[in-house]
Amino acid sequence: MSSHSYSVRRYTPERGTMGKVFARDSLLWRLDWILLGSALVLSAVGTLLVYSATRGRTELNHGDRYYFLLRNVLNVGIGFALAVAVVAVGHRRLRGAVPVLYITSVVLLLAVLTPLGSTINGAHAWIVIGGGFSLQPSEFAKITIILGMAVLLATKVDAGDRKHPDHRTVMQALALSAVPMAVIMLMPDMGSVMVMVVIVLGILLASGASNRWVVGLIAAGGLGATLIWKLGVLDQYQIDRFAAFANPALDPSGVGYNTNQARIAIGSGGLLGKGLFHGSQTSGQFVPEQQTDFVFTVAGEELGFVGAGALILLIGVVLWRACRIARNAGDLYSTIVAAGIVAWFAFQAFENIGMTLGIMPVAGLPLPFVSYGGSSMFAVWIAVGLLQSIQVKKPVSA
Repeated sequence: MSSHSYSVRRYTPERGTMGKVFARDSLLWRLDWILLGSALVLSAVGTLLVYSATRGRTELNHGDRYYFLLRNVLNVGIGFALAVAVVAVGHRRLRGAVPVLYITSVVLLLAVLTPLGSTINGAHAWIVIGGGFSLQPSEFAKITIILGMAVLLATKVDAGDRKHPDHRTVMQALALSAVPMAVIMLMPDMGSVMVMVVIVLGILLASGASNRWVVGLIAAGGLGATLIWKLGVLDQYQIDRFAAFANPALDPSGVGYNTNQARIAIGSGGLLGKGLFHGSQTSGQFVPEQQTDFVFTVAGEELGFVGAGALILLIGVVLWRACRIARNAGDLYSTIVAAGIVAWFAFQAFENIGMTLGIMPVAGLPLPFVSYGGSSMFAVWIAVGLLQSIQVKKPVSA
């Protein structure tokens, strides 16, 4: 009898421990593994594409063909760790820290306008840290805009005081988003501003705010773009980019060089591509910034229509899972956060791929999860962490 009791006591703790790991209400079970797997595959493929684009560029890799490969692996690793940290903390706990995060991001943006700032590829949008590392605060400002607007728009609704955000709250949320956008326009980094405008539109739609705000914001955006053009706020290189988009045949060896070479690289890949690391346009270094803004051209040339299409499909899967998380979120704050991330990823991916195909103007935006860049990689993985936190914290019935 005693031995029987002993065997029961010995078995129960093991079963309880494993049960906590694999139970249907455990954190591991509730994670969105399709989202996580798709993001990891995108980052892995992106690492290979970055390596292909940079292994022969001695002027960039300092004579080390593995320089960008190893650094991109490090970026992905740090990004993944940040995502895990966000899940561990939880998006609801971060809600209380949003004011501090927002102020920090604005301070970093302002620091770019001081002697601490550095110009890379025509945009004065970076802070050089040292040791070959730099920080682009505008990438993290996208996250703080999403979180800040979500807190303002959802507070009264989640408390049960209102069904939808009132006009005063919407104005406060728009003012909150306008501050970092105004600073970024001074850099100028119009690509990031475009993404933030789309994020704001997505958030307003998800919040249930009056459609008049959405229509008014679109009208104001059109008016603002006209004024920016007329007042000469844009730098010459930005004007040249729009001119090349409007007329692809304009100065093919000058302002139109990037987009022309990008289309040649993608078109030469055909159906199945030339094979990874065997792209003549890529190895010949004909496409500038191929590891960052134009990384999709490597996929088009070396992986072909099938491989590039699979890359787009994976991005679509990430957006699908993020939309699903937004739909099933248990409160408006969580819904707005997820919807803001969807708007961010969707527009930035469309703009990046579109500019390589010639259907969108060149805006200097990285392809999420794929392009090389520490700040952009950290930001998108933090966003994945927010999505996963919303997923694991949602009501069991959702």
